[in-house]
Amino acid sequence: MRISSHITRLPRPFDADRAAEARAAAGWATGPLAELIAGTGGSSPYLKGLIETESAWLEGAVEDVEAALATLRDELNETPGDGIGTALRQAKRRVALIAALCDLSGAWALEQVTGALTDFADLSVSLALRAAIAREIRRGKLPGQTEADIPAAGGMVALAMGKMGAGELNYSSDIDLICLFDETRYDRDDYHEARAALVRATRKMAATLTDLTGEGYVFRTDLRLRPDPAVTPVCMAMEAAERYYESLGRTWERAAYIKARPCAGDIAAGERFLGELKPFVWRKHLDFAAIQDAHDMRLRIRAHKGLHGPITLSGHNMKLGRGGIREIEFFTQTRQLIAGGRDPELRSRGTVPGLRVLAEKGWIPSDVAETLADHYRAHRTVEHRVQMVGDAQTHDLPKTDDEMERLACLMGTDRAALEAELVDRLTEVHQLTEGFFAPDEGSEADMPEALAESEIPSRWPSYPCLRSERAMTIFKRLRPEILRKLGETARPEEALAAFDGFLRGLPAGVQLFSLFEANPQLIDLIVDIAGTSPDLSRHLARNAGVFDAVIGGGFFAPWPGMRALRQELSDLLAEADDYERRLDAARRWGKEWHFRAGVHLLRGLMDPEEAGHAYAELAEATLSALFPVVVVEFARKHGPPPGRGAVVLGMGSLGAGRLHARSDLDVIVIYDADGVEASDGRKPLDSRSYYARLTKALITAMTAQTAEGRLYEVDMRLRPSGNQGPVATSWDSFRNYQSNEAWVWEHLALTRARVVAGAAGLAGDVEAFRRELLGTPRAADTILQEVAKMRARIAAAKDRGDPWEPKIGFGRMQEIDLVAQAAALLSGRPVRQTPRALRQADWIAQEDRAALIEAHGLCWALQIGARLVSDEALDPESLGTGGCDFLLRLTGRSDMTELRSRLEAATARAGAIIDQLLPETSEGAS
Repeated sequence: MRISSHITRLPRPFDADRAAEARAAAGWATGPLAELIAGTGGSSPYLKGLIETESAWLEGAVEDVEAALATLRDELNETPGDGIGTALRQAKRRVALIAALCDLSGAWALEQVTGALTDFADLSVSLALRAAIAREIRRGKLPGQTEADIPAAGGMVALAMGKMGAGELNYSSDIDLICLFDETRYDRDDYHEARAALVRATRKMAATLTDLTGEGYVFRTDLRLRPDPAVTPVCMAMEAAERYYESLGRTWERAAYIKARPCAGDIAAGERFLGELKPFVWRKHLDFAAIQDAHDMRLRIRAHKGLHGPITLSGHNMKLGRGGIREIEFFTQTRQLIAGGRDPELRSRGTVPGLRVLAEKGWIPSDVAETLADHYRAHRTVEHRVQMVGDAQTHDLPKTDDEMERLACLMGTDRAALEAELVDRLTEVHQLTEGFFAPDEGSEADMPEALAESEIPSRWPSYPCLRSERAMTIFKRLRPEILRKLGETARPEEALAAFDGFLRGLPAGVQLFSLFEANPQLIDLIVDIAGTSPDLSRHLARNAGVFDAVIGGGFFAPWPGMRALRQELSDLLAEADDYERRLDAARRWGKEWHFRAGVHLLRGLMDPEEAGHAYAELAEATLSALFPVVVVEFARKHGPPPGRGAVVLGMGSLGAGRLHARSDLDVIVIYDADGVEASDGRKPLDSRSYYARLTKALITAMTAQTAEGRLYEVDMRLRPSGNQGPVATSWDSFRNYQSNEAWVWEHLALTRARVVAGAAGLAGDVEAFRRELLGTPRAADTILQEVAKMRARIAAAKDRGDPWEPKIGFGRMQEIDLVAQAAALLSGRPVRQTPRALRQADWIAQEDRAALIEAHGLCWALQIGARLVSDEALDPESLGTGGCDFLLRLTGRSDMTELRSRLEAATARAGAIIDQLLPETSEGAS
């Protein structure tokens, strides 16, 4: 790039004499290029000196900037180690000069300027480190290391932090480095000697960059961002640093590592270290407590630097002052910390790219992101001009009129316009960011009248979630809004009591209260849930992490379906780096989607039938994504599955594709060893034992109580021979048993069976066999006689006295399901869903089919609603107004009296129809 062809702006000379001297030093320059040099030298004493010193080099560099910088890089890479200090200082002068001219002329955008400065810093650190390490190796001070180990610095890496890490170095920036080494590279007996040599090399590297000589300096280098710098060496073992962050790391250190990247030395080791640190930096749950941490940090900085008070331009700190660069960076980084653990796309190192992706992901409004990005670029440009005057690491605006005029000249504008623009930009940044970090506290005087007499709020300070000062501080800001919303519910006192149960069950409050404060819509949701289902709100108190999903994007979007769910979980499991973490990840994921289905039903976004399908799809997705993970883990010890593998056959409600919030999963595992007698692994097993133990591993993966809870309860009693038979059934045995030995009730159960996980080829064979077997013509009298016996046996064993029980009893769901299964068996078309099976039963009168389907639908609506709000038997008295209103909405009734009347009438009619369809029978075994 030729600078003269890309000039879009020009600085004005503050000092005409100095401008003339700069122009004279570059007598080869003409036209706008000469004006650029005059304006630069006339306003910046530092740059004037560089123009005079480097005029000969500059003459060629302005004709092709990229080629000039590439030549500098090549020359530095060829410089011997003992001459690198002098060579880097000369190169620094040249890079500083050409970057300033490209910046002042508008030939480069801000990102090109900061990128060029950062690239040179990377090269400088790399060459200084290489020279220092080479010296130690050649002196024999690094045990076991040879000349070949110099490029990787003997296992040492320099991590670029802060603006250098983000590629955003300012014009006269310090560089922040953390120096670490891979201790596994050295024998235990050599550790201390190696560490001493690497510490010496680090100090030598820093001196090469920092020391002021007759040639100047390269970069002021700060090594104090390492763990506990007052007591730790300047180069630490990675293992020691990792232990520090895991046990003592603070939020500001997490924020610092957003920008961290390896810049010199053993880059691969540095990347591994940052990979190990991801759980520290990026939390698995949304981390809104980071907001308060960042706010506290801002207040400490202001107090330490004396930056309180209104915005005034004289001496205003463009970096740390109100409305300054740091406020935009804190705003961006805090949002990244909040959600970056769940969404890796948010982990951008750069500030402007970070704002952009936060807007794309819906975390901040697009106009806010654009405004802050524009102000950030403008602030950084002013910062550069301030530093260009004297190559000083300062961020303060001038304090005198003359110096402010000088700054305006470098900016190429007049002083009045510059000052007006600065005030506007600083003010808008402060307004956009301050409310995020420090929302106003509400007034306790706003207690709703309906709750004024309640003593419940007075108990809250004694609850575990409010025992810390920090939690109480955040909650005080939330409390007025929570009480206001509770006061607006239909039954404020009931809603308050339910919310009290939620609050009482919270083990800690900082994270959740921070979440509520940043997302006020969640207060509406928890008030809604507490007022509808105290039982569900208590569950949420123990699993508050599921609220993350509400604000993670798309929570209220249409249900995605089983394939999308399975793919999402599979991708999530692939990211986890060990088996236990995969099980925990599956549990967190399952809770969030389970919660989503419940909220959709609660809010009327799904009807009972849709919600039943959603719960079933979630269970199927969990099994189908997790089963391959279990197989891989099991195969690590015992080898791959012998033969064709295994499938999981979903039975009952899972097979029929309709579950409720508390459903167990009925499954059968079928395997086909295909003549292979044993597995081939470190610890081989015969095929029968292999699949039995694999099945137990799957059940454990689903049911085990980990730190993240459990996924589902699993019931395998529907397998051949029940609890007495093997937990996994061979394909040959399954076919033989079903064809020759199975009871009629087992064929009835098979009408609802469906493969939900496992080997695709075997799955196809199982389904083909099921259809062929159940398509065999049956004697209707025999089938109906057996169904009648089953019905009688169930009725004798179960209590039929609860008028609100939707599943078991005369004319209730279970009896209608039995008739539907008989209809599927008799039709030879074994559809799984009860309504579809009844519709094809032409041996039942059409009006009777309609009555059975209506009663079944009413019972299901009552069942799925009741199981969402409580695990106890349905009792309108204890359910409360909110819970009753929810059930009434699901069932389309006006009050509970009408609902009970309709339930009794519909099930009585269904029971009478079933009486007519089934023959009379006496109890007996089938």
